[in-house]
Amino acid sequence: MAKIKLIHIAHARSGDKGDTANVGLIAREPSFYPILVEQVTAARVKDHFRGICHGNVERFEIPNLGALNFLLHKSLDGGGTISLKTDAQGKTYSSALLRMEIEVDDRVAGEIKGA
Repeated sequence: MAKIKLIHIAHARSGDKGDTANVGLIAREPSFYPILVEQVTAARVKDHFRGICHGNVERFEIPNLGALNFLLHKSLDGGGTISLKTDAQGKTYSSALLRMEIEVDDRVAGEIKGA
């Protein structure tokens, strides 16, 4: 098994609704989606955002798009209109998630450019 960063097999978008950050994680290739489903759990995302996400993390699977959607509750210090955080809308959360490391087969790691 090899460790790679999510950025090598996925891209992401993020935003907010109130005090909840929303992060969509989309597989770069259909064959990468099962890896995301297996490796990127709500618990792992919660741990990745420890110190930032103070509530639950919900995960939603969107297989027809090859995507996962995460809601990070209580992670924006109240939200954009009242928060003093630098990123009160959660726009950088997608980049932060793409830095998470996951394990893949050595064969898969060898096929991924830049990993």
